[in-house]
Formats: sequence, structure tokens, C-alpha cells
Amino acid sequence: MRQIRSLLWSWSDHFSQILLALILIIMAALLDQASPFFMTWDNWRNILDQSALLVIISVGMTYVICTGGIDLSVGAITALSGVCMAISLQAGLNTGESILIGLAAGAAIGLFNGLLISKLNLSPFIVTLATMSITRGIALILTKGIPIYGFPKDFTWWGSGHIGPVNPPILTALFLALLGALVLNRTKLGYYALSLGGNEEALRRSGVAHKTYKTIIYIISGVAAAIGGLVVTARLNTAEPLAGWMFELDAIAAVVLGGTDMKGGRGSITGTVMACLLLGMLRNGLTILNIPSYYQQLTIGVIILVAIIISELRLRNASHKNMLGGLK
Repeated sequence: MRQIRSLLWSWSDHFSQILLALILIIMAALLDQASPFFMTWDNWRNILDQSALLVIISVGMTYVICTGGIDLSVGAITALSGVCMAISLQAGLNTGESILIGLAAGAAIGLFNGLLISKLNLSPFIVTLATMSITRGIALILTKGIPIYGFPKDFTWWGSGHIGPVNPPILTALFLALLGALVLNRTKLGYYALSLGGNEEALRRSGVAHKTYKTIIYIISGVAAAIGGLVVTARLNTAEPLAGWMFELDAIAAVVLGGTDMKGGRGSITGTVMACLLLGMLRNGLTILNIPSYYQQLTIGVIILVAIIISELRLRNASHKNMLGGLK
């Protein structure tokens, strides 16, 4: 009986990933029947390429939500970092220098968010909502609302180049996902990120500089969003001040759907990546079935609601597990 109960609890711990895998398989089978083009490599490369941008941003968001926080500024950071790169290129800097400036802009906004949240104990929702507006405003001011076009090929390669049969954004997303999973599961930073969401007070009493680590988490989110800015700007060959609109919604949906608890303390990079693929496949399927694109936002909202319900049920199940364990 104990072995069966242990198996059920273990299955429950990975419920989101198992459910996502089943949904991915079922959706792929249905779309394959709906269109002969769905299972072609060109179409799958398109799905992976479109999902890569969301994976990049969602890796950083996973860390933030693990702490029990949220970052609503990632879409605006994506836009501003792309604008900073574009202005730097126009000023005569080379591609490497321009990319570093864009990443530095993302890190600076992440640092600003982290300091306000950790040092002043302000609400992550309010702080990042404000910085979302501030950051978007700065991007509009720098460009005067006019997109910046035309970049060198070594810059646009990051968004539309090729490395064998795949595009650079896919490999970038894969690298960041592997690195993110390694850090979250195998390093002190990952342990502290989960502990910040699970029991921040216990972390503080143990002598850990919990405010510093929380600030670092928001810097990671800012840099991840800036990398997303590199990808979207290079892909479109345009720095658009309104780029990244509603990216934060997609990232939150992917993270929560992937098994990370909104209240913090539990997170999964693997689940986040699977959820990003699910959303990418969903958008691709809507296009194949000729369903209007504006239904996508409605679908994302429903997915977020379902994901939160699943997260809450899993949290209650974990509490029930701990209670039964204490009665033994």
C-alpha cells in the first residue's frame, strides 16, 4: 500500500509535465489528421522557431515565479533592449558591442525591479507594472514612436540565420533552457530561488543574503527578456518600440502551465519548455485551420485560468501529502 501511495504522490509531483506530454501527443495527432503539412520538417522548424522566443523569456520568468514574485515588465524590456541595440548599431558600434548594450539595458531594469522589491519590500506586481510602463515609454521616446529599420547581416543572423537545419533562436533557447534547468536544480542559486518562494523567513534566519539573491533573480529575468529582444529585433530586421506586447502574459501562462506554482517554492524549466511548445503548436494549429488570430488571446487567457486551477489543486494535494506524512 505504501509503495502504491508513494507512486501516486510521485506521479502527482510531475502531474503538469505528464499532462502536457499527453496534450502535445494528442494535439499533434489531431493536427496531423487535419493537415498533411503539419508533420513536415519545415512546419516543425517554424513551430520551434516561434516557440524559441517564448522559451527564452519564460526561463527567466520561471525563476521569478519560483520566488513567489512576478515580472510584468519582460515584454517592455524586450522592446527597449532591441531599441538600444538598434540605436547602437546606427551609431557605428559593431554587433557584439550593440548586443552587450541591449543586454546591459535588460540587466539594469531587472536590477531596478529587484532592488525595489527586495530592499523596499514593495509588491512585485505593482513594481513591475510600473516599470513596464516606464520602460515602454523610454522605448517610445528614444524612437519617437518610429521603428528603426536596416541592420547588418551579422546582427540579423541571430534571428533568421541558419546553423545546419535549425535557426539560431532554437539553439539559443535550447542552451538557455539547459543552463536554466542546471542552475535551478543543481546550484545554490536555484535552491535559494525555490526557498524564497517556499519559506523566505527561514532563509533569512539561516543567515542567507536573501534580498541579494532575490535581486539577482530579477536581473536574470531582465537579461532573458533582453535576449528575447535580440531575437525578435534580428528576426524582423526592425526595432519596434511596441515589440513584445503581451509577451508577459504568454510567459506567465507557459510557466504556470509547466508546473511552477504561482505562490512559489516549486518550479520546472522542463515543464516551462513543454508549455512553450504547446502554445507554439496551438498557434500553428489555429493558422493551419484558418481560425482568426484574435482567438489566440482568448485561448491564452483560458489556458492561464486552467493552469492556475491545476496549480492550486496540486498545491492542496502536496499539503495533504505532508499532513498524512505527519500522521504516520
